[in-house]
Amino acid sequence: MVVESIPQPVGFIYGFLAFVTLIGLWYSGRFTRRRAMPFLIASAFFGFLIFAPVFPYQLQLVVLGDTVALGSPVPMALGALLTFVVLALIVGRIICGQVCPAGAVQELMYLLPVKKHNRAGSRIPVAVRAGVFVVFIAASLGLSVNLLALIGLSDFFHLAAMSASFFVFLAIVLLSATIYRPFCRYICPYGALLAPAASKALYQLRRTDACIDCGKCERACPTGAADPAAGLGECYLCGRCTEVCPVEGALVYKRREKKIT
Repeated sequence: MVVESIPQPVGFIYGFLAFVTLIGLWYSGRFTRRRAMPFLIASAFFGFLIFAPVFPYQLQLVVLGDTVALGSPVPMALGALLTFVVLALIVGRIICGQVCPAGAVQELMYLLPVKKHNRAGSRIPVAVRAGVFVVFIAASLGLSVNLLALIGLSDFFHLAAMSASFFVFLAIVLLSATIYRPFCRYICPYGALLAPAASKALYQLRRTDACIDCGKCERACPTGAADPAAGLGECYLCGRCTEVCPVEGALVYKRREKKIT
């Protein structure tokens, strides 16, 4: 379905505008899952329309040095990707939450009313993804292998159903109906860079003194990130925790407070 005549920068312009808008919604306290839905749909649409902004695949092309597929010099693309890593250190993983098409299609699939498997411990997906990241770098730099192409990320959004790899990523997307974001949590190389930054983000969802320790946010969180002890940057800012919180102001997106010495 990808329309080659539409320049990919259109997708990245959308991504930037969506990113800024979502930051504004979280910062102002007006973010809701209902308000996030148009962004998820639009992001998935841009993925199928022009295959952008699919951040993990752009990282793959940068590592391979494929300037033709990138449509821009490698330093420029690398600079853009690193900029969002820095932004994750400030505002968290908003890019993963509702902007990246790969994450959006999985988030939408997870909305299907089917039985959900209990989340794996937060450290298990992080460890698996770290191992995959090492393989990703070795395959790209050592063998010039496009690992994400083998997984079918590109073929899926291009609707290249004649390709075997299309069905690999299709299976991952179908799996995301019952397991939360399997690609993002276990495979995505860009997520492996964003998570450590997000774990130290200046702005995060934080509990206040109004919290009554009811545990509803932890039960609603599909990654285990609502547990204050987790600290692994696995919060995708999906809004499930704030949606179920029974006390207004008990869980808010705010700046880290300075310690008084």
